[in-house]
Amino acid sequence: MSSYNSLARWYDRLTKDVPYSEYASFYENVFKESNEEIKLVLDLCCGTGSVSYELSSRGYDLISCDSSPEMLMVARNKCSMLDHPPLFICQDASELDLYGTVDAAVCSLDSINYIPQEKINELLRRLSLFIRPGGLFIFDLKTPELLKSADGQTYIDEDESLFCVWRADWIESEQCLVYGMDIFEKKRDLWARSKEEHVEFAYENEHLKNLLTDNSFEFIREVGDTPFGGSGRVFMIFRRL
Repeated sequence: MSSYNSLARWYDRLTKDVPYSEYASFYENVFKESNEEIKLVLDLCCGTGSVSYELSSRGYDLISCDSSPEMLMVARNKCSMLDHPPLFICQDASELDLYGTVDAAVCSLDSINYIPQEKINELLRRLSLFIRPGGLFIFDLKTPELLKSADGQTYIDEDESLFCVWRADWIESEQCLVYGMDIFEKKRDLWARSKEEHVEFAYENEHLKNLLTDNSFEFIREVGDTPFGGSGRVFMIFRRL
């Protein structure tokens, strides 16, 4: 089963609680505090483009990257009326390939946890190539403790035309959490069923710090009291050396 195919057009309805505007404000504050001129921003694993929309609306130039064509289609439609819409590219994060450098990169909503362990170092190596010296890399992630706490949990989201049920199972040998998701969409008097599988990998903060340091990044700070932060989600800020 693949991720973010059937779910793409329902994603925004299922994530109405995410404070995207506050995410953008947090990023913008970090940009200003850095005393760097931040104009061109990479939104890595941009999903349906909500963060890209917010940053573009504030005058930033965006390159928005995701591996799901379906998510990018939603993102493109969402941003189509902006004066300066993002440039959308369909690439796997670990195969990131830009034409030049950006001033900053952001990666939101624990998308870093979706990068397989065998690909994480290659992603960071590529980011070191495409973020200019002095540029920023900001991301949030779920701690291993938070991922493990979801083991065996079942979650349900529903409205009049959508029923989504998913179960989380922690795989100790792989240090990952696997979400099996069933989506039921009402079509007239019938319900159409689709399935997806999502996997999030556990990363210790210190491990990521070491990998980023090895790839020419300087650790700036770790933040917990941020939009959608706390309770096992942390934000990390790095500067490209």
